[in-house]
Amino acid sequence: MDRDDSRTDADDATRRYLQQVLLPFWFVPGLLDWRLHKKTRIEETSGTRESLIHGAMMAEIGLPAAAALVLEPNAGLLALMGAAAVTHHATAVKDVRVAYESPRQILPAEQHVHAFLEVLPWQALATLNWDQLRALAGRSPQRADWRLRRKRRPLSRGYIAAVTGSVLIFIGMPYGEELVRCLRSARP
Repeated sequence: MDRDDSRTDADDATRRYLQQVLLPFWFVPGLLDWRLHKKTRIEETSGTRESLIHGAMMAEIGLPAAAALVLEPNAGLLALMGAAAVTHHATAVKDVRVAYESPRQILPAEQHVHAFLEVLPWQALATLNWDQLRALAGRSPQRADWRLRRKRRPLSRGYIAAVTGSVLIFIGMPYGEELVRCLRSARP
């Protein structure tokens, strides 16, 4: 087996891991977090402010994740995703502060769920294209490719539709329901 064959095999294995393990698993802590917010009656404690922060965090990580579905994972995309992950983490710190300043009880289970939600974006970032990540850090003989462009080997439309539908059903709808509950309770 020559180097190109082993590289293709590694790329295929990484792609399968991201598509079939990491991305689907990401929905689990998201749903658990929503359930814990409901259990601790977020609408009566930290309210709309915290719920809006959750929406901001989903956008901060969701938009670059969507970009990763259609764009080549090069230094440009990885830098964008890294900036989004840093922004997401800063917003997560604000989220925890808002929750702790409210009467809402933050259960140990929710703290553990948050740990997954904070580390999964970094896991995806580190897995997408190791050579370009190293180039981005100036640690590779390969040149960093900054051009944002469509994938050379695009994901199927069916897969992208399934991911989009799953995000809407398993993330958008529950957190939308949370925001509606908070708005109805009219707690800023």
